[in-house]
Order: sequence, then structure tokens, then C-alpha cells
Amino acid sequence: MLTCQREKFFLPSEHHYLNCAYFSPLMRSVEAAGIDALRFKRDPAQITPAMFFESADRIRALFASLINGKADHVALIPATSYGVAAIARNIKVGYGDNLVLIKGQFPSNVYSWHRLAESTGAAMRMVEGHGANWTQRVLESIDYRTSVVAMGIVHWTDGILFDVKAIGRRARDVGAALIIDGTQSIGALPFDVREIQPDALVCAGYKWLMGPYGTGLLYVGERFLDGIPLEESWITRQGSENFDGLLNYTNQYRPGAIRYDRGQTTSFAQTAMMIKGLEQVIEWQPERIQNYCASLIAEFLPSAQNRGYGIAGPYRPHLFGVSVPAQVDRQQLLNTLTQRNISVSLRGDAIRVSPNVYNNTADIDALQDALLSAAK
Repeated sequence: MLTCQREKFFLPSEHHYLNCAYFSPLMRSVEAAGIDALRFKRDPAQITPAMFFESADRIRALFASLINGKADHVALIPATSYGVAAIARNIKVGYGDNLVLIKGQFPSNVYSWHRLAESTGAAMRMVEGHGANWTQRVLESIDYRTSVVAMGIVHWTDGILFDVKAIGRRARDVGAALIIDGTQSIGALPFDVREIQPDALVCAGYKWLMGPYGTGLLYVGERFLDGIPLEESWITRQGSENFDGLLNYTNQYRPGAIRYDRGQTTSFAQTAMMIKGLEQVIEWQPERIQNYCASLIAEFLPSAQNRGYGIAGPYRPHLFGVSVPAQVDRQQLLNTLTQRNISVSLRGDAIRVSPNVYNNTADIDALQDALLSAAK
């Protein structure tokens, strides 16, 4: 089993940061990689043409390894919303079709679908549910007029886990595209694109992937490999590695999902940091991260439930929601948590707790003491 990895981070010992679903703290190695890469600009002569491609391709290979996919199916993007918008541009939707989403899912995976529905006359189906029955409600909402199923693996507010494998099977049965936002799970929760078969998987890089803000990854299935990107970048075109031939304009893209890359793909500092983050996550392994988080909260969960707190489920140990008993003043509790240097998030009706490998028993004990004291 993994041991606590706190020494790899800059976290102050008196702070109890249980909020990776908000931002991952910056690893020492990731910061160092970014600083080293920034220094390239001191002497631009050291930036070779090959460097515009090598680090980006390294990220593709690492991310593909993490999700058991193919490197040439990976695009480098600046944000989840960018990847969702790129995919939405390439989906044909007719009047009377419907788009299935989860009620309350993160806006980055909502607004592009609203625009698509408004422009085509399609209906939006925002599926509401609770706990274990939510997956079933999604399955019941998919029919032969469904063009898109867009959702997360877990709900970002309280960590409710969806059976995306079953939902994927149902989507394929009716010919709908399954678009998964993996921002709150990829890097901490095992995921296999060959098993789940999403048509697109998109996630931000600054949470569970340990990368910098402004980074993201898009994995596309065969359905979208020949799509039209949001940008027409020079670096995504055939022959772009030959700088002497860039005026030989071409309509041909480089093979695979590279066409979806954002402009200035190789932002040297960002790619260097993303590489270090991915390398570390792969070394830790998502399954081992899950086991570590499970061991941390094993005693906390029953103690909190015995005092009247609710834990939304099904969930996974890296992200879960805690509902507050009626007799507890939620705002006062949040103030107490802040005063005690305990960082969590209020999302919807839940206090969202999201530990990772830098957390230790002192962090969980601090949270437990605050919650139990408030519910006396």
C-alpha cells in the first residue's frame, strides 16, 4: 500500500487540505519542471523545432497509458469546456432528438449542449436521481431519439458514482454518443477506455492529474477522429515539423486526435509540469490511491454517520459528500472548519471531502473532531 506522500508537496503541516476536487496542491517536482521550462525563454536559441512536438507527444503517451488507450487518440486542450465544445461541434443532432445529461453536473459539460439543443430543436433531458438509483434513471432516459449522453463518472458535488459501463452499453444500443467528463476521477479512479468505450473523454489537468491550471486532455474514440477542430492551428497540419516548409499550406491534419489540440500546444512550462504530474500519478497508480484514501477514512465514516451525518453513495474514497444533521448550523460549521485550517468545499447541499495521498491521519482526525463537536 502507498504511504503518505506529503513530503512531495509544499503543504504546511498545520493545514488540513482535503480539497483535491477543487485544486491539487503543487508538487515540488511539478513546480521545478515549470520553472526550468520557463528559463528556455531566457535564451530562445536553445528552443529547437523538435521541442515543439516531443513534450506534447510525451503527454499523449502518458495519458493513454493511464486510461489504457492509444496515444494518437489524445489531444492537448486548455480546459474541459474546450474539449466538450470541440466534440459538440462534430455531433449531428436533429429536431426532436434529445440530449441526456445529469442534473447538477458541472457547467463545463452543460453549456455547449444547451447551445446545440437551441440551434437544432433538440430537447434537453436533465436526469435527476439519488444514490444508487441514479444510474437506472439515466438508463431509462435514453431512447432511440437520444443523440448524446454527457456526464461525469462521479458527480462533482458529492461523489455519487455512476455505472458508466452500463450507460455506455445503452448509448451504443441506440447510437448515441457517450461524452464523459473525467475531471473529478481520472488520475484517482481506475478507468479503462477499452472497457467503457466512451466516444470522448475530457478532463482538466489541475486536479487529480497533478498538473497546472490551464491544461486538459481530450481522448476521442473512432467516431470523432476525423472531426473538425475549434481552431486551425499550424502545428496540427501534416508536415508542420518541417519549419522550412510551413508556407506549403495543406488541408491535411496530422493523424489522429492532434487536430483538436489548442493553439500554442507546447506551452513549454505547462507541458513540462503536466508530464511530471502524469508520471507521478502513473507511478502511484489510481487503484493504490483509492486504497490509500479508503484506509484514511475507514474509521471516520462510521463515526460521522453515528453522529447524524449522511454520506452520499455509492461513492469512492477520493471524493464524497457529507450532509449535515438538521441540528447543526451549516454556516457555523463551515466557519469552524476554516478557523481550524481544514479545507473542504461546499457544493450543492453537501460538504465535499476529497482526500489524496498527501493527506494523513491528522487531517482526517481534525475533520472528524470538528464535525463531531458540532453535532453534540
